[in-house]
Amino acid sequence: MKLVVITGCLGLIGSYVTKKCLAKNWKVYGIDKKTYVSNESALNEFLKNKNFTFLQEDICELKSLPDCDYVINLAAESHVENSIIDSRNFLRSNVIGVQNLLDLIKNKSNVCEKPTFIHFSTDEVYGDILHGSHTEEDLLKPSNPYSASKAAADMLVLAWARTHKIDYNIIRPTNNYGIGQYPEKLIPLSIKLLERNKKIRLHNKGTPTRNWLHADDTAEAVIKIIELNLKNEIFNIAGGFEQSNMVTVEKIIKLFFNNEKIVCEDYLDLSYVREGQDIRYALNDDKIRSFGWEPKKKFDEEIRQLVLYYKENFRW
Repeated sequence: MKLVVITGCLGLIGSYVTKKCLAKNWKVYGIDKKTYVSNESALNEFLKNKNFTFLQEDICELKSLPDCDYVINLAAESHVENSIIDSRNFLRSNVIGVQNLLDLIKNKSNVCEKPTFIHFSTDEVYGDILHGSHTEEDLLKPSNPYSASKAAADMLVLAWARTHKIDYNIIRPTNNYGIGQYPEKLIPLSIKLLERNKKIRLHNKGTPTRNWLHADDTAEAVIKIIELNLKNEIFNIAGGFEQSNMVTVEKIIKLFFNNEKIVCEDYLDLSYVREGQDIRYALNDDKIRSFGWEPKKKFDEEIRQLVLYYKENFRW
């Protein structure tokens, strides 16, 4: 049996990781400060499981951690637009919060070994790349306050590992999607705007290119890393499905109206230009694949289910 602490357990990826760990019959101690993005329905399901314990707390304010084998940190501010408007919360949660978790692990002095710290970063720490893909050894060159805060957290993890001998893994996933995501991110937001007869605002005319990975596949990568007892490594997790934001939204519009011939431009606002915009993110994830992981979910199949789900389950 594994004892796992999961911070940010009510976010998109956090809820999928929590679900996977509970399915393994591991004991999960979930921590979440329950912000506007937290998934209450996921919490209600988790609380039905005798192996799940919940604490509502900000990782910056935590005074202690329970004895455990792993601390999986998914607590973060993650919306680029919000970081451009005001970066303070991002620096607090994504940097100071990580520093606090690292110190709590460093200071644990029980009879058990210190837990391994699995930290969730992002593909955005590398910045954009016009051709090819980033490997785990590439220089970090973040383009916006959000990705800068995540890059700073990565550096803290590496420094605490060397200075305080903390075991770690850093996971850098690409854009995640799935049921339960708060509608400030592109896919659920687009569906919500269509429901309200509002235009979808696409920055930089929808030209930026993104990779898409289902949160269930991301969670499977975490399970693989834990079960293989991999430590002190950085892993890119991409999945290999790449398309422009324009193509993503066009698929959503056609599925929403169940009409392949619909004029998508009628539902778009292409006037917005995002400051510091990355043109293309791309990750080389050969390393995690070499350990037997590969994505199972297909975007063009899953997006149909997501459109239907959000049409039937409006989320404020």
